[in-house]
Amino acid sequence: MSKALIIESTRDHVTTVTMDNPARLNGWTAPMLEALLATLKRLRTAPETRAIILTGSGKYYSAGVNLGGTLRIAHPKVLHSFIVEHNQAIFDAFLDLDKPIIAAVNGPTIGAPTTSATLCDAIIASEEATFSTPFARLGVTPEGCSSVYFAQLMGAENAERMLGPEGWRPTAQEALNAGLIDRVVPRENLLMAAHAMAVERIASGRRFRADATREALKAINARESVQLAGAFLSPPFIKGQMKFLWSKKKHGPATMFAGLWITSPLWRLLL
Repeated sequence: MSKALIIESTRDHVTTVTMDNPARLNGWTAPMLEALLATLKRLRTAPETRAIILTGSGKYYSAGVNLGGTLRIAHPKVLHSFIVEHNQAIFDAFLDLDKPIIAAVNGPTIGAPTTSATLCDAIIASEEATFSTPFARLGVTPEGCSSVYFAQLMGAENAERMLGPEGWRPTAQEALNAGLIDRVVPRENLLMAAHAMAVERIASGRRFRADATREALKAINARESVQLAGAFLSPPFIKGQMKFLWSKKKHGPATMFAGLWITSPLWRLLL
């Protein structure tokens, strides 16, 4: 499965990892996440790899996490624990890397792919990229350390614009001006520029942006993961997901959320 969804190539000790499911906008389905996290874990100890580039194929970097495809009916405590552990593991995979990682954002990015990119050493984007974190609209809490880290990267006002009700979706140039990303280049130059940046970063080793530390970011991630699990299991969010999935004719996942919503007055007593 990882071969179908992830493409790897290594040159000058820089491994480029490409999310390769353009038909689904490189969305973080369960198989995509499994393949991506396994790849990052393996590259942590791969001797030929000294720096990593993460990018996407097609028009999108990634359209985000497919919630309907990742959650399964389970006892409320089990489901809560699953969400906590699953969310924390996604971002810890980026935080635990000791090798520089560059996010080469080729197009629009939504949700967790956006926040995880900020956990890389640098973000270089094509002129066609946009950056979205629609947590408030979805009725969930911020993740990927964004509740704290966004303000450190681009100030409290811009952080609130992205994370709050406004749901600001900056273009690449706007994100650069705000401090969210590090560089903008034409799409055709993106991977070449990212490769040069990655080679330069090999000598300096892993460095988090805004002088953040791994320990502080992991603590934020752990706290946010618990908050996110609570939000995911709130009746308004469950009902919203049910309606959204049904409108997309994804009747199986919609039925799962319908069951959660109908029984929520009972099972929430068990949390």
